[in-house]
Amino acid sequence: MSNTQNLFNKVWDLHAVKTLESGQDQLLIGLHLIHEVTSPQAFEMLRDRGLKVLFPERTIATVDHIVPTENQARPFEDNLAEQMMSAIEKNCAEFGVTLLDVSDDRQGIVHVVGPEQGLTQPGMTIVCGDSHTSTHGAFGSIALGIGTSQVAHVLATQTMALGRPKVRQVKVNGELGPGVTAKDVTLYIIRKLGVQGGVGYAYEYAGDVFDRMTMEERMTVCNMSIEGGARCGYINPDQTTVDYLRGRPHAPQGEAFEKAAEWWLSLASGPDAEFDDLVEFNAADIEPTVTWGITPAQSVGVSESLPAVSSYPADEQTLIKEAYRYMELEENQPIKGQKIDVAFIGSCTNSRISDLREAAKVVEGRHVAEHVKALVVPGSQLVRKQAIEEGLDKIFIEAGFEWREAGCSMCLAMNPDKLVGNQLCASSSNRNFKGRQGSPTGRTLLMSPTMVAAAAVSGCVTDVRELSGAATA
Repeated sequence: MSNTQNLFNKVWDLHAVKTLESGQDQLLIGLHLIHEVTSPQAFEMLRDRGLKVLFPERTIATVDHIVPTENQARPFEDNLAEQMMSAIEKNCAEFGVTLLDVSDDRQGIVHVVGPEQGLTQPGMTIVCGDSHTSTHGAFGSIALGIGTSQVAHVLATQTMALGRPKVRQVKVNGELGPGVTAKDVTLYIIRKLGVQGGVGYAYEYAGDVFDRMTMEERMTVCNMSIEGGARCGYINPDQTTVDYLRGRPHAPQGEAFEKAAEWWLSLASGPDAEFDDLVEFNAADIEPTVTWGITPAQSVGVSESLPAVSSYPADEQTLIKEAYRYMELEENQPIKGQKIDVAFIGSCTNSRISDLREAAKVVEGRHVAEHVKALVVPGSQLVRKQAIEEGLDKIFIEAGFEWREAGCSMCLAMNPDKLVGNQLCASSSNRNFKGRQGSPTGRTLLMSPTMVAAAAVSGCVTDVRELSGAATA
């Protein structure tokens, strides 16, 4: 491997089987994660062609999207959800794929479970039929969301055809201010570069801000890469990565782990690594961030007012006007103080134990506003168990939150957790598209878990730094 190669190109070349006539590369896929929504049709494609899963040991299934987080008694009340659950149970049994279902204490959101179990490791190629597979790039892997037909192809061949994207290094240096989280960093990057800014690129996140982040914070950042248009995002493995993976069930053990760790660290982009583009941001410019529109790029710092339509290029103003109409907001109004109806802490972006710990600090000793429905949905059964052991469930319940079972929940509302009418939800999830949270007129404000917690107890968008007593300067 050349000293001028960045991690992305190193890992790509290590997994390239051959270059196809189309100009795409055929890549070997190291880990295939599947769930109940995008896999039924893929398994049917295999049956129709008389194919088997080539390497079932490289495929892991869990259930998350349609799983109820309140009443999990079978059969599920939603008939379609029950059909999907039955299908993945049948398919995994027939094709020899390990399934983490609701009776397994390892079950949870696919992008929480993979890292938690040590399945996700540096230097791997990882795919899943889900947009936010980029989460796993936090470990220094190439992690891609794929479609249903590609799921079938990977099941049958353990490879897929891909065009190599360019690589952009996104650097953030400096000190983050009080109350500013990984979620704020990634929302800020998307705001600055736009939802199409990353098209054709993989993002390498670099700089001392990411160096100081925990693995769970890095996962939040990489999770949102797709929302900025990037094909994937990653962070170079370092000692933080190694320490996180040590002792995980599927990570190497003993001497094998030490050898693996040495190789993982060797993959990192070196000081002479070359990139197709570079953008840099100053951490001091980032404050707690809230989306106000219908794309993740439509956001402001909590102290800001909403932008004037005229501040956008002429070809973007139609979308901005549409966003204001849909969200029932007005240009130049402050986002702080905007009344909310629902508060949701969860999703593959922000449902890990550190997210719940920080949110609990905000709500402890306070109570959810009378008009707000608030719920906390852990990202996995193991996260839920750990939170209970730490007494976090009691803090949330005493504060008036609903404490739920593990699942995707209100992030995409393919389950009973949905907005009603034009309710406005403060959400720690990743998408604020029209109707995303289950109601065709429902409205979403994306923010960090601590900002959601602050909004829940205040009844409106609130600067978490004021609740926690931190200076806003």
